[in-house]
Amino acid sequence: MPDIVLIGGGVIGLSIAYELATRGASVRVLDQGPFGQESSWAGAGMITPGNPLGAKSPETRLRAESFVLWPDWAARLREESGIDTGFSRCGGIELSPDRSASNIAAIAAQFQSEGVRAELIDSRELRTLEPNLTPEHGAGVHLPDYCQVRNPRLLKALLAACVTRGVEFSAGSPAIGFEHSSSRVTAVRSPTETISARQFVVCSGAWSQSVLAQVGCSIQVAPVRGQIVLLEALPLPTRRILEVGKRYIVPRADGRLLIGSTEEHVGFEKRNTAEAIAELIGFGGELIPSLKTARFERCWSGLRPGSPTGLPYLGRVPNSDNLFVAAGHFRAGLMLSPITAVLLRRLLMGETSNLTLSDLLLAP
Repeated sequence: MPDIVLIGGGVIGLSIAYELATRGASVRVLDQGPFGQESSWAGAGMITPGNPLGAKSPETRLRAESFVLWPDWAARLREESGIDTGFSRCGGIELSPDRSASNIAAIAAQFQSEGVRAELIDSRELRTLEPNLTPEHGAGVHLPDYCQVRNPRLLKALLAACVTRGVEFSAGSPAIGFEHSSSRVTAVRSPTETISARQFVVCSGAWSQSVLAQVGCSIQVAPVRGQIVLLEALPLPTRRILEVGKRYIVPRADGRLLIGSTEEHVGFEKRNTAEAIAELIGFGGELIPSLKTARFERCWSGLRPGSPTGLPYLGRVPNSDNLFVAAGHFRAGLMLSPITAVLLRRLLMGETSNLTLSDLLLAP
């Protein structure tokens, strides 16, 4: 019998499994499909900078604590798995969707209030940093500590490291029910078996709401479709992440660029649409005109687990002694995966934490 069963094998589930296994826990991970193939795989791997000394809100505190963990997290995974996750400090520039000077100043001021290195740059400085950018953007915010990681490589590294540490995996095993004894969950049922454990964690992304409904727990996590485009452009017209509101361009070292992303409330419909892909390609060409002649490589979509506040549900499920939840990370699942793993490990193992879950979005 494993110590802990994780229901969901995306980046959150795999990260928690890895963190628990490094502390000697026996772990089993269930997923209704292949591991790491939903929204975790589909994202762009952006890691926004943060600083624990200046973070005050739940979002900035989570982001800051995770940002601090990322360099060591990536290095450990590379050492244990032999897989380079592509983690790098590439830098980034924030631009305003309406090209408003006041909005750009507000973005810079917000990052600076958090203790993040953020420089308000004028049009001349922007053109010096990004000569291929359209001249229509007059100012921006330079964030030299912006990082990125390559999602597919990260997931492969997590899987390999977990296997090395003895984590068991069951793909094609959706949770179809739970067994109880008083306030404790004693087992989870899949279509083929009943699995007992001492503790259970629901980390099923956009499907977490339906999984927890089986135990009478109501959370508001809904799928939000995000579409994304991959282009090839050699030489790369930018080496930095460019973010304009909810849209972005993320360059990869191999000459590819990701352009994203949409936010569509269409239920569990994971497909690309001609309209959205055309809009994303148009956005890329407007921001960097040379991308109009870039080679289109492919497009895809993913279903992000959205919550009403954009913050995840983290903690013990009400009225249960041994059932926990880590879900609803929306656009920040990959970015927040290290701190989510550490927080859940501390909670499951009864350890103390200087970042108290009650300050975050603890319970549904």
